[in-house]
Amino acid sequence: MDPLVPALAGLVVDAVWFFESCDDDEVDPDSAVKMMEGVGGELLRLPLDQRDRLLQVLTDLAEAEQDPGRREFLDSFPFAFGLVEEQED
Repeated sequence: MDPLVPALAGLVVDAVWFFESCDDDEVDPDSAVKMMEGVGGELLRLPLDQRDRLLQVLTDLAEAEQDPGRREFLDSFPFAFGLVEEQED
């Protein structure tokens, strides 16, 4: 697999995590929501084969992640953005 794909997927996840975890005085909440909705919309427009590839990359990133908080966020990301219908335990 092209190493660019996991790197870009990780950056998208980190950007969303940043917006989700910021306090209201750091980032305007409306702007954060718009950004996250934009990211989610783009991901949902991916063709099914690319979405499946992204899901595999996210799974791989979560399995390799050492930080428990980021691992949890990576695990929940597909469900939170509607890429899967059920959250895996």
